[in-house]
Amino acid sequence: MNATSAMHDHGRPVHLAVYDTYADWETGHTTAYLARAGREIRTVGPTREPVTTIGGLRIQPDLALDELRPEDSSLLILTGADLWDTSDDLAPFARKARAFLDAGVPVAAICGATAGLAREGLLDDRDHTSAVSFYLAATGYRRADTDAVTDGNLVTAGPTEPVAFAREVLRLLGVYEGEVLDAWYRLFHDSDASAYAVLEKASGAAEEAAR
Repeated sequence: MNATSAMHDHGRPVHLAVYDTYADWETGHTTAYLARAGREIRTVGPTREPVTTIGGLRIQPDLALDELRPEDSSLLILTGADLWDTSDDLAPFARKARAFLDAGVPVAAICGATAGLAREGLLDDRDHTSAVSFYLAATGYRRADTDAVTDGNLVTAGPTEPVAFAREVLRLLGVYEGEVLDAWYRLFHDSDASAYAVLEKASGAAEEAAR
């Protein structure tokens, strides 16, 4: 599956990785607007046992990591978590990301998950970004000085850029594009009120087309 086919692959769910110390704020925009666009979101944990986020929320994963196959997914989202930097517990998720990318299925990683991908060697030949420059440097990798980066089927972003992260995912999966995507980003990142009219117009046109 290449990036173009991923844009139109509405039949397979998006998989959101969840684990203890998952950073709640990093993927909210992404999953909410994918769901609003009709994409099914399924959570995948180390096992099917409940996990607890940094914010203290308990999440019951829909499936365990070893049950997840790239061919059953349209995207794997890897969230930031303290565990990426304090243990090797999440290394299996980076290995799963390798399987996804090898199969041509997109992966989107934010915050600590980017360091996990770096340790797995997945950023060697891909443009990428993360948190402050010394964060990935600690793993032996450079970073791009931008809010979020898409290179082929891989999206990366730092912990302070959840909206830019969502922008790249929404673009990659073809949920929004062009001026509508730009307006969505300006509304949620910059609180630009003028962007709302663009989104309302696009929403109205979509509803009319669906009739």
